[in-house]
Amino acid sequence: MTHLSPNLIDLAITPADCPMFSELMERIQSDTSLSPTRARDFASGLRRVAKALGRAPTDVPCSARWLQPRLSKVSPQSVGLTPKSWANALSDARAAMAHVGIVERRIRNINDLSPAWQHLWREVLDTGDPTLPAALCRFVHFLSRASVAPDEVRATHATDYREFVEVHEISKDPDTATRAAVSGWNLATRRISGWPSITIALPSREKIVRLADGIVAASFQQELEVWLDGLLHPDPLAGDGPRRPLRPATVNHYRHLVLRFVAHAVSAGTDPEVLTSLAALCDPRVVEGGLRRMLDQNGRRSSRSISQTAGLLRMIARDRNLNPPAIDRLSKMARRVAVPVQRAMTAKNRERLRALQDDKTLLSLLDLPERVFRRVGEKTVTSRQAMDREAALAVAILLFCPIRVGNLASIRLDRNLQRPGNGKVFLVFHEGEVKNGRPVEFELPPPVVRIVERHLATRAPHLCPAGTPWLFPRRDGAGPVDGSTMSTRIKTLVRKEIGIEVHAHLFRHLAVMLLLDAHPGSYEAAKRLLGHSAVSHTIGVYSGLETRTVSRTFADLVTAKKGGAR
Repeated sequence: MTHLSPNLIDLAITPADCPMFSELMERIQSDTSLSPTRARDFASGLRRVAKALGRAPTDVPCSARWLQPRLSKVSPQSVGLTPKSWANALSDARAAMAHVGIVERRIRNINDLSPAWQHLWREVLDTGDPTLPAALCRFVHFLSRASVAPDEVRATHATDYREFVEVHEISKDPDTATRAAVSGWNLATRRISGWPSITIALPSREKIVRLADGIVAASFQQELEVWLDGLLHPDPLAGDGPRRPLRPATVNHYRHLVLRFVAHAVSAGTDPEVLTSLAALCDPRVVEGGLRRMLDQNGRRSSRSISQTAGLLRMIARDRNLNPPAIDRLSKMARRVAVPVQRAMTAKNRERLRALQDDKTLLSLLDLPERVFRRVGEKTVTSRQAMDREAALAVAILLFCPIRVGNLASIRLDRNLQRPGNGKVFLVFHEGEVKNGRPVEFELPPPVVRIVERHLATRAPHLCPAGTPWLFPRRDGAGPVDGSTMSTRIKTLVRKEIGIEVHAHLFRHLAVMLLLDAHPGSYEAAKRLLGHSAVSHTIGVYSGLETRTVSRTFADLVTAKKGGAR
């Protein structure tokens, strides 16, 4: 049996005639039409890009489709370059590919536009608005070269543009570039008087199946809400009902699982008119069709969400006293799609923590919040800088207060940040606000308090209206940002600043790693730090995390014994 190397497997999908970076470098070196400086820049860019990918130039294909997903994951800091140097390397590598006709040259001159587009583009430039040219330049030139008149632009042209970016850009994400172009176009309809009054719908990024309004009967919705309310406020005297109330977050999660399953069941062919009750939803035929649909969308594999959905439907069926054979079938399906509960830390998270065992990287993360705030004066904060400062503030809090991201995102200035009047500030969450019902309290160090105050003084109106009570608000100020959005912002900032992958929950793992590194075996302290209910849970998740310190201590012990025996 022939075994292929990882590089060969990775290159198997590229066209057979696709040249490698090494071949392109040879062509450039022998091209007399290029000046020595330009040829050197092209070769340097290709070498730097190959090095960033961890490959030799002989193993990097000149394929935009191959390069895009890989280069989009490269951070300048992770390859020892400044953002400007990395941008220059990408530009030189792409220019080298354009020089030999692999990708299309970038054209940005206004004289290359058709007369109709030239007129509109002059209006854009005359506004002095820095947002529109950056978002629209490539899109406008694409439309002009495709002979699409301004008043003929439609959503299909945005789709065509995405395909163009995918073929001719080596690092830009096609979806992000397309959304930026469409957003720029729609913004121009409001800001430029002569711009065509045509609004283009943004391409949807939604991957979750949702239930359209009015699909199921009102009786089903009403019964669902009554059932959920019973979980939230159980009757203590009911003989067969739950005795302890579930957390609002858990009840909301159940609602989400049920409604999403209804959408899958309907997509699988269930007539929505038959879904008049929870019992009808738990019909084994309906459940099997919906679960098969979910499995198909997940590559024929189960997931935590699918497992939870099957278990929840079984619970509803028992609550609604379905006949035993039906409950039996639901139980069998639930067992077939069940996935093991994740109790220990995942291998991916251990790998991410390993990067933070490097002292230089760890110090860079610890200094990140103050570094971001040092970059700009208090009276010159732009919207982009304000967003970076908001994410940096979130990092500052997580470094000292390893709370769950849902609690972080929901911090209210008038409830969770308490000032007893002695100059101290406490971050407090009461029983009902925490996942396991255990209150959490941290004293914020003075540096974090200063960052909070500096951010609050400059965030309006860039991020929210003045007087917004949330520390991390939605842009309209009507409520807090959701946890997933908060985690994404943190992940993006850390990756941009340091070049490593760190999501919001990893700060909880980091806190325990640092604690156990300094005090091996201190699981009770780790339990209290994270607010766990039982130390057994803490041990289960973090057992072995202090191995590095213990093994180092043991190695020192052996070395000392060895030296003493001489």
